[in-house]
Amino acid sequence: MAIGMKQTLKMQQSLVMTPQLQQAIKLLQLSRLELETLVNKEMTENPVLEESQEQEERDKKAQTESEDRNVKEGREKIVEGEDSFDWQSYVESYNPSPPSIRVRQEEEGGYNNVMTRTTDLSSHLLWQLQMSRLSDEEEKIGMLIIGNLNEDGYLKLLLEELAAKEGISLKVCEKVLSQIQEFDPVGVGSRNLEECLLAQVRQLKLKQSYVEDVIKNHLHLLENKNYPALGKALGISMEKVMEVTKIIFELEPKPGRSFSSGETHYITPDVYVTKMNGRYVVTLNEDGLPRLRISNFYKNALQGKTASQLTKDYIQEKLRSAVWLIRSIHQRQRTIYKVTESIVKYQMEFLDHGLSRLRPMVLRNVAEDIGMHESTVSRVTTNKYAHTPQGIFELKYFFNTSIGKSGEVQVASESVKDKLKKFVGSEDPKHPFSDQKLVELLKESGISIARRTIAKYREILGILPSSKRKKYF
Repeated sequence: MAIGMKQTLKMQQSLVMTPQLQQAIKLLQLSRLELETLVNKEMTENPVLEESQEQEERDKKAQTESEDRNVKEGREKIVEGEDSFDWQSYVESYNPSPPSIRVRQEEEGGYNNVMTRTTDLSSHLLWQLQMSRLSDEEEKIGMLIIGNLNEDGYLKLLLEELAAKEGISLKVCEKVLSQIQEFDPVGVGSRNLEECLLAQVRQLKLKQSYVEDVIKNHLHLLENKNYPALGKALGISMEKVMEVTKIIFELEPKPGRSFSSGETHYITPDVYVTKMNGRYVVTLNEDGLPRLRISNFYKNALQGKTASQLTKDYIQEKLRSAVWLIRSIHQRQRTIYKVTESIVKYQMEFLDHGLSRLRPMVLRNVAEDIGMHESTVSRVTTNKYAHTPQGIFELKYFFNTSIGKSGEVQVASESVKDKLKKFVGSEDPKHPFSDQKLVELLKESGISIARRTIAKYREILGILPSSKRKKYF
């Protein structure tokens, strides 16, 4: 068998991911804030790009023309003697106000520029550590322990690892930790729930009591609210069990909770959905996004004869990059508009009546409606928000699977979760609904659903089982 080389021709089609296509895909999945950051970065790096001021100039020109026209009409009326304004009444009711002074936003004072700072857990503990009479080594250990606390106030790093890493005695580390656990809030620096509760029990001087015994040996019974078994294990009456349980429930399981930042995160919607004349209108939110255009200076330089070939090549390269960026942003905005318009078409009843009328919908429904691929719809709906009459929602929120049936209409999973929250919120705390009872209540509403699905949705919503929701006092 002879081995040789030969040439062959073959035709085939393949999708090539050009840099421009990669940029367009990247822009699709960016959030609004990320897009603003990218645009500002491109404007800094690419001299051909500049922000268009045409719209602002047109608005100012129109306003000036309107004011000039009004002034001119007023003058003509006065000259012709047609001024019907009641000057006498105006003079009698005139109350002069002080002249207003316009200043730049960054120079404004007042409440908008006043910032408050809340004390965080670490600062609060470090202040107490410095007030304690500790040696330099002990203070260093205390700072390391405080630096390794989580937001709930628990020490998640093993003390043995800390001692070995810093070359410190474990006994000294234990001593410093026990002192920190007596700081305010009491129990901070604990390694588990039992240690946290026992620190608070010592502070309340409840040692050698049934409370300490329950925390050390019977927390699992208390967690499951198995009070008869707890009374039997301790050898006390049910009234005494309730008394001990009430004391434990008043302890703080998360000492750092009162120092949580609780920062508010604001969302700027990408689109507005408003109802006008009986129909919903989709409007893109362009505020904050720079209106890009190609600089006339560089276009003229490219056409001029004085620029060198090297300069022209540089301008052409930057020009191509700028044009593709502008086109990609326009394509992104058009795609968001089309996807939102399709969502509004499917979710009209939700916009009118709320969550109970949310329809099941998948990416394929929108993709087929607007003639795009499902992956494109997925990218567009990620981290994009719509302001609707029912509130602000991420576009992904409207895509959910169907579950059960309410008559002949498919019910969305989010609607079922909403009903579950309402049922649990209206139940009697002393007689909470079991999963089976929730199944029956949903069935009465026309929704057939399995008990295991109820349990799964409970976990997603963070709702405890009925045995742990039950309150005895």
